[in-house]
Amino acid sequence: MGATNHTLQALLPWLLLFVQQAAAASGGCECTTATDGADKQGAMKLKLVAIASILTAGAAGVLVPVLGRSMAALRPDGDIFFAVKAFAAGVILATGMVHILPAAFDGLTSPCIHKGGGDRNGFPFAGLVAMSAAMATMVIDSLAAGYYRRSHFSKARPLDNIDMPGDEEGRADHPHMHAHGHSHGEAIVVSSPEEAAIADTIRHRVVSQVLELGILVHSVIIGVSLGASVRPSTIKPLVGALSFHQFFEGIGLGGCIVQANFKVRATIIMATFFSLTAPVGIVLGIAISSSYNVHSSTAFIIEGVFNSASAGILIYMSLVDLLATDFNNPKLQTNTKLQLMTHLALFLGAGMMSMLAIWA
Repeated sequence: MGATNHTLQALLPWLLLFVQQAAAASGGCECTTATDGADKQGAMKLKLVAIASILTAGAAGVLVPVLGRSMAALRPDGDIFFAVKAFAAGVILATGMVHILPAAFDGLTSPCIHKGGGDRNGFPFAGLVAMSAAMATMVIDSLAAGYYRRSHFSKARPLDNIDMPGDEEGRADHPHMHAHGHSHGEAIVVSSPEEAAIADTIRHRVVSQVLELGILVHSVIIGVSLGASVRPSTIKPLVGALSFHQFFEGIGLGGCIVQANFKVRATIIMATFFSLTAPVGIVLGIAISSSYNVHSSTAFIIEGVFNSASAGILIYMSLVDLLATDFNNPKLQTNTKLQLMTHLALFLGAGMMSMLAIWA
């Protein structure tokens, strides 16, 4: 849980910087300054509706897997949970590929940044940032997993009085066992079920925390953008679309939290942060709406960079940490019916999330 606090503490200054810079960007490029359709009073009513709707949808989504683990059908080792995770992974993948990354490319190639109609032949900075974020996520994933594993074995193992099969020499080697049974030096080390379970829990904890990081960044950005808008015609379709968006993302994150076996306090904190981030972003957008210019060059650059990084994180997490892991699971590969069910759930989740791009 300490890693979660450190991650959030490191993230907050950057998010505040985004809000401050966006607010200060009003003196930049004025690409579309028309106020047609502007209605601040009507927009404010819709923003309040959006806060309530998105908050409820996000909380409901993340609580579905968390509360559902008490039901036999939705337990992490059940067939239905595999399908739910595949659906959620498809939602997260579509969020990164269809929603966020195109917006990042649009922002970083906007005519507001490249005067004279845009730099269509310019360097694809959005792709570079997304790639860098994905590689950075891989590094963080690896380092965090190593840290958790070393920390667990250095502290928990000396106090472990569980009798394991084998003689005393085999028990002495036990702290060096790991989940995959690779050979080290001349000795072949075979992992115990307990070691495999520990390694799996460590991986799920890292995955859930890094995934929440990517979702939080994205949620703040879309919240600020909605909160700063003064056109009811723009806000109205976003309310429903973003509510479904947060609900589906919540299911994905909730599934990871359940598999990570966090304590109740940590689970509540992570679920609360996810549920509140987009509504807080809307409140920040309302607060800076008088000075925030969504068409300024600085706003386009900041939003483009943050969107690119968020897309890279979510694409990596969905493909590597969620889909690749489950689809290579022996339980899935030896069950044709379960394979078909998870594949269908994956395409259904990605397809439904992609359709929301029509409105948001």
